[in-house]
Amino acid sequence: MSKTDPIADTFTLIRNAVRSAKEDVMVPHSRLILKVCDILKRDGYIENFAEADLGNFHKIKIYLRYAGKKSVITQIKRVSKPGNRVYVRHGKIRHVLQGYGTAFISTSSGILTDKEAKEKGLGGEFVGMVW
Repeated sequence: MSKTDPIADTFTLIRNAVRSAKEDVMVPHSRLILKVCDILKRDGYIENFAEADLGNFHKIKIYLRYAGKKSVITQIKRVSKPGNRVYVRHGKIRHVLQGYGTAFISTSSGILTDKEAKEKGLGGEFVGMVW
């Protein structure tokens, strides 16, 4: 089966692992997903992540974070999809949950959070959000 949207697949794998209270999850490897994982770790949504080599396949192992028995990630959503791209200008970037969440925006400087994109004055594709 071919994968047309690996970011949506990754978000779904994380969402399902959180709902099942798993400690970690294996997701497909790509530079874009690595950058999203870096932002998730920096903002405190996951404990850590590591690249794993499984023979011919490259994966990313994400270690999920929990506060007690409750997950730190309440929801993770894909906004821009292959059939319906969503773009935002730097002046129209809105905060997720009034600043309590994080948005992922693909800019000319790479994947940035909504706060970083606003500071740098960059707009781009609204990839997804997490809270």
